Amino acid sequence: MDARVTELFGSGNGHSCGSQGVASNVKSGNGYGVVAKKACTKNIKKSKTRFSRNFKPSNNTPYLPPEAEEGNIEYKLKLVNPTQYRFEHLATQMKWRLQEGRGEAVYQIGVEDNGMLVGLSEEDMTASLKTLHRLAEKIGADITVLREQEVDYDSDVPRKIAEVLIRKVPDDQQFLDLRVAVLGNVDSGKSTLLGVLTQGELDNGRGRARLNLFRHLHEIQTGRTSSISFEILGFNSKGEVVNYSESRTAEEICESASKMITFIDLAGHHKYLKTTIFGLTSYCPDFAMLVVSANTGIAGTTREHLGLAMALKVPIFIVISKVDLCTRATVERTVRQLERVLKQPGCNKVPMVVDSTDDAVTAAQQFAQSPNITPIFTLSSVSGESLDLLKVFFNIIPPLSNSKEQEELMQQLTEFQVDEIYTVPEVGTVVGGTLYSGICREGDHLVVGPTDSGQFHKLTVGSIQRNRSACRVLRAGQAATLALGNFDRSLLRKGMVMVSPEMDPTICWMFEAEIVLLFHAKTFHKGFQVTVHIGNVRQTATVEAVYGKEELRTGEKAVVLFKFIKHPEYLKVGAKVLFREGVTKGIGHVTKLQPITQYRPSQNENEEA
Repeated sequence: MDARVTELFGSGNGHSCGSQGVASNVKSGNGYGVVAKKACTKNIKKSKTRFSRNFKPSNNTPYLPPEAEEGNIEYKLKLVNPTQYRFEHLATQMKWRLQEGRGEAVYQIGVEDNGMLVGLSEEDMTASLKTLHRLAEKIGADITVLREQEVDYDSDVPRKIAEVLIRKVPDDQQFLDLRVAVLGNVDSGKSTLLGVLTQGELDNGRGRARLNLFRHLHEIQTGRTSSISFEILGFNSKGEVVNYSESRTAEEICESASKMITFIDLAGHHKYLKTTIFGLTSYCPDFAMLVVSANTGIAGTTREHLGLAMALKVPIFIVISKVDLCTRATVERTVRQLERVLKQPGCNKVPMVVDSTDDAVTAAQQFAQSPNITPIFTLSSVSGESLDLLKVFFNIIPPLSNSKEQEELMQQLTEFQVDEIYTVPEVGTVVGGTLYSGICREGDHLVVGPTDSGQFHKLTVGSIQRNRSACRVLRAGQAATLALGNFDRSLLRKGMVMVSPEMDPTICWMFEAEIVLLFHAKTFHKGFQVTVHIGNVRQTATVEAVYGKEELRTGEKAVVLFKFIKHPEYLKVGAKVLFREGVTKGIGHVTKLQPITQYRPSQNENEEA
């Protein structure tokens, strides 16, 4: 199994940046500070994503990277008694930073624009924070001081720097939404942990907390998740938890939350692996949380789930649960076991054990900045030990895409991926899924397909619900359910797309993909059948040709021509491909499509025929 997993891990090593630099930084006891930043500065500027700076200073690194013009990080040396003109300028600047961070910004007080950690006296710091409060009030935001720290600066007076999180109270329900996929072996405590986080009550040790998450009777009877369920955890603009302990409905949580974490609870049992892969590929999670039981360690599907997340390039952090059942030595042994796996050459991650609130703040910022840092939490859903650290982490963790990328996606034509289909009494047919691009409003006219013959059917969007509460407008990257009224459910299936009628979607039976065979018992050749996962598409395909080779063995690369066996699908060049069949596994990306030319969305008037 280890050889296979190492191969699987090797695929996820596409975007590591300077892990050796970070590792040496850890050894020198410098926290996760400036070295990690310097190692990744180029990547930060390229992606223009919101990245917080950690400011643990030391004698040899008294600087942060210089302030970036874009992004949501602002350095301020001091904000003492600004003039009215200066105050207005600062308010405009804060609005810009909030817009860049999609509703969140981080201010470093006591830091010069070039990144030098100067610090402020107690009096100046109090005055600066007071000014920051006034600025936030003016634009309708709230501020939370994440931490204050003394700096070694040439001065007799003790000097501090402060890190402040600013969050805008959302207008028209536009809260910041992050999706977290929950992975881990069967019986590792995934559903129980989500139950405790979202319900606000600790578990009784026999699985009471998870009962509200189950969707089927057999799940309640066996205690094992077999389907994908969604749970929400909110944070208000002051950083306080909003969950079902104070709110009776999801709608109340949505109203009072300015940041929402949507957990995608996936199945741990190997029998339900296809459901787990579907959840990872189709719901586009921002992050993955791998839950490991402290008493069993890395067992069952743990390695496989870790490998899947890395293959799909989903940033991953680890939670070690059930620490109340074992001794400290057992927990430490599990942590060491995880550290060994994460440091393997193919994996190339830098583990960071979180033991305090300061660690949790650092972990959230560094995790977003560098994809190879992996925070590790040790907690208990029964005693509640260290649960607060995980909540602090969720509160601070930033979105991976910035406002500019979001706007670019919203300007494209509408494309909604259909992941689930329901029939709701008095509502009719309802589809659940993710809006990949564009904007979707109530009353929009879209086309859905492709059908078995490659056609698209016209439909009208009725009402929209997001996180179980009504929503007027759906923006790119958001997940929601759309009511389609009396549209015939039999015409729909998972893997379809709802697109704007102006779009000319590429529908194909056959496609080429550049693949890496991660593991195969014998040889991979023409005529072999595999289950292919591409986004929300899940279908069996036959290998029609392996270009340049007769057959493939484990670890080899090739361009392969696949053909779907049941119906054509809507695909895009560059989409990630993951395929499996028994113990056979492989990943890659679509390089070329062979479209069906005889069908066009404009020729779908005969849908009723």
